[in-house]
Amino acid sequence: MPNNNDKKGEQNSVVEIPVVLEKTNVVFNLDHLAFAGDVPVGISYMHLLTDRVREMNTKGQIVGVFHGDAAYMTLNDEAYNTYRKIITGNPYKGLLAELLKLGVEIEECVVSMKNHAWSNEDLLPGVKVNEGAVGRIIQLTQEGYVQIQP
Repeated sequence: MPNNNDKKGEQNSVVEIPVVLEKTNVVFNLDHLAFAGDVPVGISYMHLLTDRVREMNTKGQIVGVFHGDAAYMTLNDEAYNTYRKIITGNPYKGLLAELLKLGVEIEECVVSMKNHAWSNEDLLPGVKVNEGAVGRIIQLTQEGYVQIQP
């Protein structure tokens, strides 16, 4: 997300090292809470990378693996309200729905789900459940994915 405090047009930046990506297979390890204002940094970075990959016409896959302290972000409104003890619903559901629509795979860790007594029905539509986040991240890394932990 852009910083509105930046003074656009006052600096002249010259790119000296261009970045050209032939393939972009990335797994986001989303296991902790980090926010820029009210927006989760990991979700924001997935959006930024998805936009950049599309601009560059690069092939590849982006996977977001939610677990640990950030596991609740994939919950549907009812489960989110119960877990967070609120009545406003999941504020991240729209951001995650956009990512899913753009082809990003969103996964939830079954270990985190068991720790909270959540079921598949408690998740947002389109969220897939993996057998365990740490193992899944290792698996994707062994398959050539680059891990990002925002």
